[in-house]
Amino acid sequence: MANMSLLKNPMPVQEPLVRNGNFKEVALGYTEDQAIDEANRCLGCKNRPCVGGCPVAVDIPDFIAKVKEGDFESAYQIISKSSALPAVCGRVCPQETQCESRCVRGIKGEPVAIGRLERFVADWHMAHAEGAPEMPEQNGHKAAVIGAGPSGLTCAGDLARMGYKVTVFEALHLAGGVLVYGIPEFRLPKAIVQKEIENLKALGVEINTNIVIGKTITVDELFAKGYEAIFIGSGAGLPRFMNIPGENLKGVYSANEYLTRTNLMKAYLPDSDTPIMSAKNVAVVGGGNVAMDAARCAKRLGAENVYIVYRRGKEEMPARNEEIEHAEEEEIIFKTLNNPVEILGDEHKCVKGIKCVEMELGEPDESGRRRPVVKDGSEFVLDVDCVIMSIGTSPNPLIRNTTEGLDTQKWGGIIADENGQTSREGVFAGGDAVTGAATVILAMGAGKTAAKAMDEYIRSKNA
Repeated sequence: MANMSLLKNPMPVQEPLVRNGNFKEVALGYTEDQAIDEANRCLGCKNRPCVGGCPVAVDIPDFIAKVKEGDFESAYQIISKSSALPAVCGRVCPQETQCESRCVRGIKGEPVAIGRLERFVADWHMAHAEGAPEMPEQNGHKAAVIGAGPSGLTCAGDLARMGYKVTVFEALHLAGGVLVYGIPEFRLPKAIVQKEIENLKALGVEINTNIVIGKTITVDELFAKGYEAIFIGSGAGLPRFMNIPGENLKGVYSANEYLTRTNLMKAYLPDSDTPIMSAKNVAVVGGGNVAMDAARCAKRLGAENVYIVYRRGKEEMPARNEEIEHAEEEEIIFKTLNNPVEILGDEHKCVKGIKCVEMELGEPDESGRRRPVVKDGSEFVLDVDCVIMSIGTSPNPLIRNTTEGLDTQKWGGIIADENGQTSREGVFAGGDAVTGAATVILAMGAGKTAAKAMDEYIRSKNA
């Protein structure tokens, strides 16, 4: 029966003042009845506008139709034809600006909760599936993937399904990229990431960790080993700083370091070998999803007061609305229209405060957002003993500096065309290594596009 409610089925969640003291997943997921009820809000539009908003082109109306029938396994099989990481996408994709923004039900109410349904279907499959995916028939050709993050894993999975022998080279000791070092456990449980990776391994994907391309082995050496095409999906892990006084004090972190210590190295566990200095008052500088993750982690790690310091207003924050709302519910304090100018230290060279100025919004800048302007005489000091810089990242220069013929942008991104082809024959690239820091699903879309182009390239070379 059609469900014409204007509102989505709400997502069950942990209570805010309970969850801000633990690292268990915040969202608890739909029940079967809730999933079916939400699926019945879908009108099954013939022109399928939601699919056009999905970077990996999941057949959204088709999988939702199966959820309506209670055929959750068939729904999963439909999703997995397009998405290599459905349980991940259902949790971290910004559906509100992609597929759900195109949903017809959103014209006079809330759109269908496509992301929540994808998460439900993927979780149901993980709980009920028997056995691993079947390995495709091999075609006798080899491809290499640099980086085991979202773009690399997607590219590897698609190539494996085409029959290629795929080897992934990962610099860290664990595959997953930003999924394991960046996104916190309470948003994306790491057991789910590892399960998705095990599914890729079952397709024949080989993952080699602790290998730094450009140091351990170069792109040229990979070609010499018989790889016919190479995909670079090494991400953008080089943190940026503001270059203000005091950034070298003890207690100043990049968001990358802070989240890596917390998530990948499990600093929140009592027996962790990688602790984080205890802090009573924390300032997180930035307004994106990474800033929200860092702030919410700091709260869970015992900070009494955690501030988000952002130079524009809340409306201009690039973070997902859901992440902002969750942070507010968890008593994160938002200091918008404020900008740091100096980090203050004590006699031990430890952070003791952050000097800020108040801002107001002027005319739009080149990004289209109103430019922040300093208010005269507005300096003040925020009493903190930890500062986390979350103002963006750029690609590590190692690969571009060790690969002949690879053109890059001035800011470090690899130049690639719409198919992922770089200036170096046989080398493709995608995700954050090309665009700079972006979303998981956009990186996956780039990996998917590149896999198709790599297949066409290898076929043409062997025709």
